Amino acid sequence: MNILVLNCGSSTIKFQLIATDRDAIRCAGDCRLARGVIERVGGEAVITLHAAGRPVTHHSEPLRDIRAALDFIIRWIVSAGSGIESVQNVAQIHAAGHRVVHGGERFKSSMLLDEESIRHIEKLTDLAPLHNAANVRGVRAVQDLLGHTLPQVAVFDTSFHQTLPERAFLYAVPYQFYRRHAVRRYGFHGTSHRYVAARYQSLREISPERTNIITLHLGNGCSACAIQAGKSIDISMGLTPLEGLVMGTRSGDVDPTLDAFIAAKEGMSILEVESLFNKHSGLLGLSGLTHDMRELLAEVRDNGDRRAQLAIDVFCYRARKYIGAYLAAMGGADALVFTGGIGENAPEIRQQICDGLQWMGHDLDPTLNAQCVAGREGPIHQTGSRLQAYVLPTDEELLIARDTVRCIEGEGDL
Repeated sequence: MNILVLNCGSSTIKFQLIATDRDAIRCAGDCRLARGVIERVGGEAVITLHAAGRPVTHHSEPLRDIRAALDFIIRWIVSAGSGIESVQNVAQIHAAGHRVVHGGERFKSSMLLDEESIRHIEKLTDLAPLHNAANVRGVRAVQDLLGHTLPQVAVFDTSFHQTLPERAFLYAVPYQFYRRHAVRRYGFHGTSHRYVAARYQSLREISPERTNIITLHLGNGCSACAIQAGKSIDISMGLTPLEGLVMGTRSGDVDPTLDAFIAAKEGMSILEVESLFNKHSGLLGLSGLTHDMRELLAEVRDNGDRRAQLAIDVFCYRARKYIGAYLAAMGGADALVFTGGIGENAPEIRQQICDGLQWMGHDLDPTLNAQCVAGREGPIHQTGSRLQAYVLPTDEELLIARDTVRCIEGEGDL
């Protein structure tokens, strides 16, 4: 089944066209037919396209909105110029799978969309104003361009974390705010954490019930997840993706009164401080240089930059603190799993995060750790290490495609 996987933002649309089925993670039958991204939608859009077996192309074109961008993508997919031989007309696009950021408490798993569910996703816009509205625009654009009968499935970033117990998801504020406004920890990156947990099970040939791991999705956005018996029981992100680990431009955990303090001292509004915490903090704010971990590592290596090193140190310390907290909450775990752009490609960061965990039985293997880059997966611990460690590249798009097939066939997500 050919699935068009879409991740629609306010001015960006990422897509993949994947031929897949509903079987286990990374079966031999998967085929990534095409992928791409359109940025700066609403003006002169920057377009990157890549069909399997062909060179990547880059160009620009004025695209006024998400619908126009999606129309461009579909026309390219079915054109002779794309080189996608198995999809030569729109009838050969069998379904669309959408990444939807916030499912609230209503959506506990991926689901086949109908008008009622689309309206409920729209009602959750208050919880993710920058994301859910754009996600719905993507759904509506597919309806306009490919027809209302084309099956569409929503895969929610939050659904994997719906197994959190109350003691983990409630904030210690008056309970009425949870009852009235659904104020609670939701967590994000759920599709990534679910994928690598399933991949870990496949590699170890174990059941979900025997899966007790801590997964660290480290990229521009970062989160740590405690997975016990195959289920998420705690997650570092909260009501919004701002809470938790230090990220590229997000602060992660701060004192709750810090926004009012900075607003008063700097003459800023609360919204301006919120933007500061989301877009100008994290690695960027600490280093004063960049949010890109690769560039920070290069600055330390080539120039010995003190603030670049400081940003790295804070980043790794915060991650190690969460590992310790989750080991305590879980009563121990079998493995750490690193994923995401930094988690998959920065052995130095994995090394620094794991330094100091020897007392709990973790011993990193420097050679194996150095080898796991550029999409390579595998263990990075020494033989006999009680707390193991793995690098497992995430593949959220494949999981969205698989969930789409399962939901169409009436089986729900994995």
